[in-house]
This record gives sequence, C-alpha cells and structure tokens, in this order.
Amino acid sequence: MLQTVYARALALAISLVVFPATALAELPDFTDLVEDQYRSVVNISTSREVEPRRGGLPPGFDMPEFEDSPFGDLFRKFFGERAQPRSRDTASLGSGFIISSDGYVLTNGHVVADADEIIVRLHDRRQFEAELVGTDKRSDVALLKIDAKGLPAVKTGDPDHLEVGEWVLAIGSPFGFDHSVTAGIVSAKGRSLPNDNYVPFIQTDVAINPGNSGGPLFNLDGEVVGVNAQIFSRTGGFMGLSFAIPIDVAGDVADQLRETGKVARGWLGVVIQEVTRDLAESFGMERARGALVSRVLPDSPAAKAGLRVGDVIVGFAGDEVPRSSALPPLVGRTPIGSKARVEIVRDGERMTLRVTIGRLPEESEMAGYGSPDEGRNDDPQTEQREEAGARFGMRVAAVSDTLREQRDLGPGGVEVVELLSQPAVGSGLRRGDVIVMMNSRPIEGVDDFAERVAELPGGRSVALLVERDEGPQFIAIEVPEAE
Repeated sequence: MLQTVYARALALAISLVVFPATALAELPDFTDLVEDQYRSVVNISTSREVEPRRGGLPPGFDMPEFEDSPFGDLFRKFFGERAQPRSRDTASLGSGFIISSDGYVLTNGHVVADADEIIVRLHDRRQFEAELVGTDKRSDVALLKIDAKGLPAVKTGDPDHLEVGEWVLAIGSPFGFDHSVTAGIVSAKGRSLPNDNYVPFIQTDVAINPGNSGGPLFNLDGEVVGVNAQIFSRTGGFMGLSFAIPIDVAGDVADQLRETGKVARGWLGVVIQEVTRDLAESFGMERARGALVSRVLPDSPAAKAGLRVGDVIVGFAGDEVPRSSALPPLVGRTPIGSKARVEIVRDGERMTLRVTIGRLPEESEMAGYGSPDEGRNDDPQTEQREEAGARFGMRVAAVSDTLREQRDLGPGGVEVVELLSQPAVGSGLRRGDVIVMMNSRPIEGVDDFAERVAELPGGRSVALLVERDEGPQFIAIEVPEAE
C-alpha cells in the first residue's frame, strides 16, 4: 500500500516537471520569421501644410485708430501681425510593406490621406520620398512607389487557408517604434465593419496601436495574409480587437491602382439587411441565413435580372451567403460584365436567377438612382382609419404629401402615427415609419392595409417593409390571434 502511494506521488512529481516543458515546446518560435521578414517592413511618415486659425481681434471688433500714437505699433504687433496666416507642417506615422523589389509599397489609405509629402524609411535607415500611385477609400488601401531597386519583398499567402485560432504576427511602427513585433491568434474571419462593406476583415487579438496601420500580418510560414487596418477601442488604445484587410483583397486593389490608378468593383444594385429568426419564419425559411433584399435600385443589374424586394439571397456565383455581410465582398470581386448565378428564396421556394454584373457607381453617381417605386401611377390613398392597425397595437394613417416628398416615396403605403401596445411596441417599429409592403406585396393604402391585416392567420410572424430616413428595412412582427 505504501509503495503504491509513493509510486503515485513520484508520477505526479514527474508530470509537474514534464508538462510545462512539453507545453513550452508547443508554443511557436517567431525568431526566424522575424529575421527573414522584418526587412520588407517600412516606416511611413507624412507631412502637409496647414493654415492655422487666424489671430487678431475677436469677431465683430475692428482695429482702433491710433494714428501717431505709441499704442499703434503695440496693437499692430500683437493683433495685426498675428492676423497673417502662417503655414506649418504636421506629420503622421504609419507602417507599410514592400510588395515588389522595384519599389512598390502597400499601406492604408488613411495613413497617407491629404499628405503633401510621403517619406518611406527602410530597415537600413535609407529614406525615400514616395509617389502616391493611388488610393481606394472603400477598402482603405493605398499603393506607393519609391525610386529603389533590389528591395526585399514579402511573400503573400492565402487568407482563405487561415483557421480561427491560428497564430499570426504583426510587424510595424506603433507610436513610431520601428519594427515592433506583436503576436496573437486569428479570432474570426469575414468580419463586416460599419462603412466597410467590401472588406471581409480578419479579426485577431494581435496588439495593434497607432502607427501599426498599414503594416503586414504574417502567418507562421512567413507569408503576408493581411494588412493591419484598424482596432476596436473605447480608450484609443489596444483592447484585444484588431482587424486586418485580407491580402487577396488588398492585392487586387493594388493591381488595379498600378494598372489604371483607380478601382472598379462588381455591382448588383440592391440594398440588403440581415435575416433574423422572425423574418426567416415570415419568409417560410427553416433557419435564418442569407441577405434580405429591402430595395432594388431601378435600371440596376438586379432589376434587369428580376430580383425583387423580399427576395433572400442565399447563394452567389457558387458561394453560399450565410449572412448579409458576406454578399458585398463576393459581388465586389466579380468581374464586371460577367454573368453570375444568384440563388434566392422567394415565397418559401428556392430559385436561381442569372445576373450580368455591373460596375459599382461612385458615391456621387448613386444620387442618380431614384426611388424603386418610380413609374407607378396609381393614386395615393388618402382615407385615414385609426382602427386599421389596432390588431398590431398601433395607429396608422395615409402618408402625408410632405413625408412622401421628403423620403422620395412612390404612391401607397401607410404611416405609423402611434405605437400603443404589443406586438407593435417592442417590434422595432417606430413612429414615422412608412409601411410600404407586407408579405412581399405592396400596400396600396389604409383600406388595403386594414383588409390584409384582418385576414392574417394568428400565431406567426409577418414581414413588413418600412421606409425610414436612413433607408428601407424589413421588420418582423408577430400576428396576434383574432379575437
């Protein structure tokens, strides 16, 4: 018995010694990777001339007359001379990396935005004034060119082969500290961030701080898989959430900037939103997935292909669309003029459409696309019936001419004028919403809305398409049992 106790104690002691050594042996060693790749990482500084705010007297005050007075020189010195604008330089710091031995450098667009001069400093302390080949605001990618040859260029990898939990490493210049190295893991892939619809970001927990922007993200094979672009922070510093642009996205942008100086993307011409569980039920889907079409722009590729408001796009060009954020990058990288299969769910049935991909318009050109309802000539409903929305716990009325003009609405629809009780309260509806569609059918007016609400079967959700100042949105609302 005593021998057994001693044997167990000895085994435990051995395990305490061996386990840490084994665990340490499994941790990656980044030294060779850093030694091989740090020479391809550059520091980027910029400067620009800024007109300072004019000095002088406060607004509304004029220079007093001090002719032949000793006070005249005093006022001119401290007020008159200060009123003359003077230029000064401001500098910003960022990172970048060499993508070709003849001097092309990739970085973030915001690193070089509005710069009058861009300086690239190499690992050997040589400095070059860089030419801005081009920048793309939608992806925040910029391409620079320096006059140098035989430079150490990075190797690029395939971000699609990255696995969540895989080790990655960043090299950059946080706060101006050149060639700082930080490491972490891939936290998620295909992240969509506000105002960045065409970039499926790689999320990591690699420490990224001001100055890291534009630097490379490496995998353990020493290949660049991303461009470190931004962090999520409530303090301004690193909080464990970093985002990198996949290198295939950045590389495609760089190639287009190098060839043409601008970037062209594929375009479908739809406004989309996420499919919630309640909306999935209302559209006859077994589970929430895909991108719900809340608007089809007139004369767009989608309109010409027959896509409709209320369609749920679940596949595009052979790729699944698990969430709405997955669709814009898929469409954006599709060649303009090519044909693509679009898998949709319409009225609970799956079907396939073929669309010819267009060119994504510039933001200034988007203003030329009017309301999707333009061309309908039926007269708007003017009668108001407060009981029309009583089953939903709200009051509705005909849409006023003022509101219709403000939101560029077509005829029909009803305005939500008051939320009274459940299910309207808590559904996401707001006072001032204009309900223009129910269950994929346009609402002609208050009477039409009242009749269709009365006919709805209770105990399930119905999809309402509402128009707001910020755009169209589907909202699911549960239909109460009829009393």
